Amino acid sequence: MKQQYKTRAELKREVKDLYRGNWGMAIKLNLVPVIISILAAFVLIIVGIMGIISMSMATTDLSAADILFATSSVFTVIGSFFSSAIGGIIMVLISTGILFTSLNWLRTQQKPDGALKNAFAVFSGKYFVGTLLTYILVRIFTFLWTLLFIIPGIIKQYAYSQALYIFKDAADNDNNTNVSYFDCITKSRQLMVGHKWRLFVLQLSFIGWDILASLTFGIGNLWLTPYKNATYAAFYKDLVD
Repeated sequence: MKQQYKTRAELKREVKDLYRGNWGMAIKLNLVPVIISILAAFVLIIVGIMGIISMSMATTDLSAADILFATSSVFTVIGSFFSSAIGGIIMVLISTGILFTSLNWLRTQQKPDGALKNAFAVFSGKYFVGTLLTYILVRIFTFLWTLLFIIPGIIKQYAYSQALYIFKDAADNDNNTNVSYFDCITKSRQLMVGHKWRLFVLQLSFIGWDILASLTFGIGNLWLTPYKNATYAAFYKDLVD
């Protein structure tokens, strides 16, 4: 008998039912990445303004001070690149912790006991190394496929999209055995056979809400981000439970 999967409307309804009366906790759980993204946007605006001012003050005659300033600027750019990379990974880890918590919340129907603690759940010894390595491997494999053509890279991105959830379940159920990160990626690829388009359309269904959130200068993301994260966790739950 062919398994029946939930529709987009059913997945979203499941999340709305879960959050009914609990939106405060949902917002607090997802607050860290929202705040970081707002601060990052603010920093980019400031840096852009400073860059424009610096260019307007530039002259064709380069003095020793100008050369020193240019050299220091190069090192600043390099340092900013590495800082951004590290910051990006930290953001991914925090977001993954939120997804893990959302999945647990959906499964147990029990509200998390602490928003901040659960937002940083991945930084525990149980999840940290495995989550980081699985994420890096997924990025490497996706990049290698993208080198062939962009479309295969996008397809593989969807094929590997459930690898972190699979690692979480493996870590939860098999604490005494090393989890194979390659197996998590392979199982994600197998799990997503016939479901990549479903996930794409599910993500696409949030575009209208994304536009509305942007019109509120990001304030709408306080509600939209928890809604999206829990819906993606519900998608995985629907696949495996």
